[in-house]
Amino acid sequence: MMQQHWYRFDFALATKLADYMGKERKFTKCREIFDDIINQGRVPSESTFHILIVAYLSTPVQGCLDEACGIYNRMIQLGGYQPRLSLHNSLFRALLNRPGGSSKYYLKQAEFIFHNLETCGLEIQKEIYTGLIWLHSYQDTVDKERIKLLRKMMRESGMEEGKEVLISILRACSKDGDVEEAERTWIKLLGSNDSIPSQAFVYKMEVYSKVGEITKSLEVFREMKKCLGYTSIASYHKIIEVLCESEQMDLAESFMKELIESGMKPLMPSYIKLTDTYLRLNCHDKLESTFLECLEKCRPNRTIYSIYLSSLVKVGNLGKAEEIFNHMGENVTIGVNAKSCNTILYGYLSSGDNSKAEKIYDLMCQKKFEIESPLMEKLESVLRSSRKEVKKPVSLKLSKEQREILMGLLLGGLRIDSDEERKNHMIRFEFNPSSIPHSILKRHIHDQYHEWLHPSSKLTAGNGDIPHKFNTISHSYFGFYADQFWPKGQPVIPKLIHRWLSPIVLAYWYMYGGYRTSAGDILLKLKGSSEGVKKVVKTLKSKSLNCRVKRKGRVFWIGFLRTDSMWFWKLVEPYVLDDLKDFLKAGSETADDCAVESRDINFDSASDSDEKGSSDYSEDDNL
Repeated sequence: MMQQHWYRFDFALATKLADYMGKERKFTKCREIFDDIINQGRVPSESTFHILIVAYLSTPVQGCLDEACGIYNRMIQLGGYQPRLSLHNSLFRALLNRPGGSSKYYLKQAEFIFHNLETCGLEIQKEIYTGLIWLHSYQDTVDKERIKLLRKMMRESGMEEGKEVLISILRACSKDGDVEEAERTWIKLLGSNDSIPSQAFVYKMEVYSKVGEITKSLEVFREMKKCLGYTSIASYHKIIEVLCESEQMDLAESFMKELIESGMKPLMPSYIKLTDTYLRLNCHDKLESTFLECLEKCRPNRTIYSIYLSSLVKVGNLGKAEEIFNHMGENVTIGVNAKSCNTILYGYLSSGDNSKAEKIYDLMCQKKFEIESPLMEKLESVLRSSRKEVKKPVSLKLSKEQREILMGLLLGGLRIDSDEERKNHMIRFEFNPSSIPHSILKRHIHDQYHEWLHPSSKLTAGNGDIPHKFNTISHSYFGFYADQFWPKGQPVIPKLIHRWLSPIVLAYWYMYGGYRTSAGDILLKLKGSSEGVKKVVKTLKSKSLNCRVKRKGRVFWIGFLRTDSMWFWKLVEPYVLDDLKDFLKAGSETADDCAVESRDINFDSASDSDEKGSSDYSEDDNL
């Protein structure tokens, strides 16, 4: 209708249609109409704001909570509306329920909701106070005055501080070593009828360690066993960390032995703390034996490899250091980064091995790693003696491998955000925190695009944990991919997709947006029009890859069943990360929880698939 010459925008019709789509949880269609209303210079009705926020909150799709927050803020700031109490509370609860500890990043939004509840004179329930104090306690720098004010407001409202608030106070005390407040809070916990959770003991241990009272930290550790009847893995990690920081290595080693014998996992955090302390104390023999023991019991980890590499360089064992560095580079689940390259570069420059130093320099230029300033000064004299000029920094440009990986990820559901003029574009990498393959893949992707990442997404010194969400800088270079895969802010299948389905593209599509079923079949998730899906299927069949298609909600599933899955696996296996092959190999039983998303896909039943000629797709992504 909008394409007809006689069409005129009808606010009432647009409102009814948007509200209907939102009530049906078709949030993408609802958002399209919502944006169209705004583009017409009108402010959507209060009902449309409310229904769209609820639609976003009702789906588990990544990114929808951020969209809900954005619409909520515009509802108040643009529309001047006062949301209902239930909407404030629903959004606040959704912020607290974020997985993987990511709730801490929503403090500003939570405070905005609290402010709106106050200014509108609405009832502020106990869970709001409790949740806001909890969020504050998780910040790196805790605003203790704000927590104090919130506690006062709770008391004035006749609310008692429950166990959750007391645990949050202990957590806040552990950040700055506030022993007095921690001990007062501990007495209140002991006086409550609730059992004390194991994490409270860990926080109390940390409080004492912050002020150097290591003996008291040990007492709390032993008290935990008496009170609870067990000792948690977190408490072992904390006491080993405390003892390492105070350089009481004999005790730390004895607790590490206890931890290993207990059979609890993971062991890696304590292994890292031990080896890092040995490096600081120049106990290189102990560091090496601990490193080798770690390899026998844990999955390879770049952090501990980097510590061992630093030790080898420090003692001048460059032959072994080179061997370890090469192994890190060959194993994509470990990989090399700027720190490990600078470490081996320092070793070569210090020993006078200029030819190998030049090779590391070339590698760092290729990977666009930053060279530390003191090393660059030494390098310049080496390079001038063997080359006419020092290489200038390379301008940002995707390599062929990066381009193919990006296309595979985009087919698997990767998102691109564009500015209003569509001049600059940002790639948003999001990984499922409950998926083992995604947890492995995210480090590899973080390394692949490290030079493109926004400063907030880059790792800081001492922090080796890759977040489940990170993004690139906003850049015009991504315009081609935005136009092909996200032309109007919605995922589409490019018209030229038949040219780009190389084995490496298919492999990354599978690793990011595919699953292996319990029967060993392989499924690939795809969003777009049925015509685009037909083109993909036709291209796959031209590669002798037979497949079937099923549509469920807004998602098309491309299935390689039985022997067809083996042919697909044979094609992509060389490009699948080694640590993912056991999880994704065709014909094997699945070992990952994320396969639950595709458990109801039955290719033998009737479906709303591309075979039926559908020209569009449903927005219901909640399979």
